[in-house]
Amino acid sequence: MSYYSRSPPPLQHPVPTHPAFIPEPPSTPASPQGYQRFASSPPPNQQYAARTQYNPPPFQPIPNPQHQHIPDFAAWGMNDTTAQFGMHLGQTAVAAGQDYVQKNFAGMIPVTMLKHHFNVSNSYVMHKLQLVIFPWRHKPWTRKVRRTEAGHTEWQPPRDDINSPDLYIPLMALVTYILVAALQTGLQERFHPQILGACATRALLVVLLDFLFVQCGCYLLNVQGTGQVVDLIAYGGYKFVGVILTLFAGLLSFGPTIYTLVFVYAFAANALFILRSLRSVVLPDSPANVGTVNPASRKRRITFLFLEAVLQVVYMGILVRV
Repeated sequence: MSYYSRSPPPLQHPVPTHPAFIPEPPSTPASPQGYQRFASSPPPNQQYAARTQYNPPPFQPIPNPQHQHIPDFAAWGMNDTTAQFGMHLGQTAVAAGQDYVQKNFAGMIPVTMLKHHFNVSNSYVMHKLQLVIFPWRHKPWTRKVRRTEAGHTEWQPPRDDINSPDLYIPLMALVTYILVAALQTGLQERFHPQILGACATRALLVVLLDFLFVQCGCYLLNVQGTGQVVDLIAYGGYKFVGVILTLFAGLLSFGPTIYTLVFVYAFAANALFILRSLRSVVLPDSPANVGTVNPASRKRRITFLFLEAVLQVVYMGILVRV
């Protein structure tokens, strides 16, 4: 009986103990900005500071450059693999076409030369139009040259030399001539869309005939270094400026007398301009060509220049008849 009446022993609660030394954790890679690593729970004030410092940036997906410009072909009912194959095939075909054009037509289309003849400025266009309409007191007519870095000499671009031929004014004058001719026929109530094509064909044929005449004359006269083909075409295109003035005189209804006087003046100005401009081609002033041209050949070349100038009245007469 005494055994069961004995009281149980008192409960003993464990007392927590902390080690005297806590080793540092091994070094780890750089943590994100604002994040601190603790071996044990940091104090409450440091926990609040860490929570306030770490603000993770919003998620931004990294764009894949290979899929930026690929449209959604699934919306069109096409498979992505088939669409990508078609795009690759199209790019290959375009690259092959560009390579073919570069190999076969690069020599026939002088792109660099065309850039040279379109290198103009507003000041050049204004002074060149003034020169074409009023060529009587202009001096000198010789073109300027410049030396490249390789040591070669070349003509200066039109924006730097008013005597240099360009293609901007002839091209704009050709388009203006077609539009003014269509306007004149419209005011006379006989306009038809075919008139645009007829005027363009007539203008191109006149420029081609003028070019062929100059080329054949230079060949028969044995003119060395007859100039570039683009230069001769440009010289032949300046006649449209005088033709446009004549057409405007007809549109303003000044009468047949004023119309005839404007046409004669435009022809005379264009003839003098062609005569002085082509002189550097047919009769160059370089010392190498002075002794090689005998008096008889020089006389024939001067006659050819005057004949080319007189033929301008025929070309312009064809153009003003719309």
